[in-house]
Amino acid sequence: MLNRVSPFLIAIAMITCWFPIQSRADQPNILLIFIDDLGWKDIGCYGNDFVETPRIDQLAAEGMRFTNFYASGSVCSPTRCALQSGQNQARIGITAHIPGHWRPFERVITPQTTMALPLDTVTVAESLKASGYTTGYVGKWHLGNGPEFQPDRQGYDFSAVIGGPHLPGRYRVQGRSDLKPKPNQYRTDFEADLCIDFMRQNKDKPFFLMLSPFAVHIPLGAMSEKVQKYEAKAKQTGQTLPHPVYAAMIEHCDDMVGRLDDSLEQLDIADDTMVVFTSDNGGLYKRYDYRESADDLVSSQAPLKGEKGSLHEGGIRVPLIIRHPNAAKASTVCDEPTISHDFYPTFVEMAGGELPVNQTIDGHSLLPLMTEPTQTLDRDALHWHYPHYHHDRPASAIRERDWKLIEYLDGTGDVELYNLANDLGETKNLASEKQGRASDLKRKLTQWRSSVLARTPIPNPSYDPERAHEWWSLKSGKPVPSDQRKRFPPTEKD
Repeated sequence: MLNRVSPFLIAIAMITCWFPIQSRADQPNILLIFIDDLGWKDIGCYGNDFVETPRIDQLAAEGMRFTNFYASGSVCSPTRCALQSGQNQARIGITAHIPGHWRPFERVITPQTTMALPLDTVTVAESLKASGYTTGYVGKWHLGNGPEFQPDRQGYDFSAVIGGPHLPGRYRVQGRSDLKPKPNQYRTDFEADLCIDFMRQNKDKPFFLMLSPFAVHIPLGAMSEKVQKYEAKAKQTGQTLPHPVYAAMIEHCDDMVGRLDDSLEQLDIADDTMVVFTSDNGGLYKRYDYRESADDLVSSQAPLKGEKGSLHEGGIRVPLIIRHPNAAKASTVCDEPTISHDFYPTFVEMAGGELPVNQTIDGHSLLPLMTEPTQTLDRDALHWHYPHYHHDRPASAIRERDWKLIEYLDGTGDVELYNLANDLGETKNLASEKQGRASDLKRKLTQWRSSVLARTPIPNPSYDPERAHEWWSLKSGKPVPSDQRKRFPPTEKD
């Protein structure tokens, strides 16, 4: 007598044939390493000959290096907002670092920044979870201080938000007593430990892990052995920037990258993992309220002009390295202009997922560039909106291929126009010479601000030129006590 096959089993077999289960190779792990304040010229593979970054340079040699990659904002919270939402942050209103500061007696009153990433925003983590990914977040968040606005409420299965500066004993995981660093452990080492544990626990299924260390943000602080090495190197070479402590902090990050990369190999998932290395904004030259008695000069992004908090190239152009053995060829370079909110559609496409239906996505997938780095993206221009006083005046900017225009929003009417192909350092303002080009880009920038409902400054009836330089804290509602600040201990021995 023949065995009869259940109609249910036949149906299941037919469905399996029609809709093959997505293989593990089709859903690579995604490891995003998101350094804080690392400038375009701060690592070896981007031309720094002082700081030693062998593991980051190795990552670039094994993958693709982008030369025209931009942070969505010139300070941290705006770029973080853009990355999580896939949108230019001007749409949401997170245009300054949270909570920010202001100058109450300047020419214009700057708009209030949104104080948290709205919970109805569909984050990149939520989109990847819908595709079957396990999601993790480690490090600095800076998208809302309340417990209801933390990563675990924004799509991250594992969340370890860490507060405090870099040196041992000065930082902790917020709201979690079960996660503690080892004695005398530097912060990037602890952050690496948390990431390695997450990868080990989730190595058999696709994961998205975002590591956002506080390094290399001020206050400067690094372990003494590395600092001494760079102090000796600075003395030998006569080089004054980057600061030796800052150089040591970058090497700490390089060690962190090396540990993560080694763990991927040990867990046998390196070939199944896309590693993305970048920064949230340009490098810092000096603190916005610099005091010689308390602060140090940090770094130089030359030949780029400007620094963090500026819409010149030094404030927004940052490194980007992507390694994925199945998508990006080794030792390749891409010159196409790209930006932080491109990660969202890139990751979702890589995961075989769907973008949110009712949420504008301003980013463009980078996968075509990873396949063929000489391609161009179907995008008219890149835009920035930073209507705040910080390291520069309130401004917006637009880059259309090689042309870039900066429009100041402080009531002066100042406009700057540069051709980046011929003048990477933005040394010659062509606004008067190329009035037609300047007018066209200014018109397009104005239209873009209107389309995203960007908040802009308004005239200040309390403008006082003699007090315009005063910084006030939005957190305390009082003047920033800059003159009371003391120098931070640079090493664990100080």
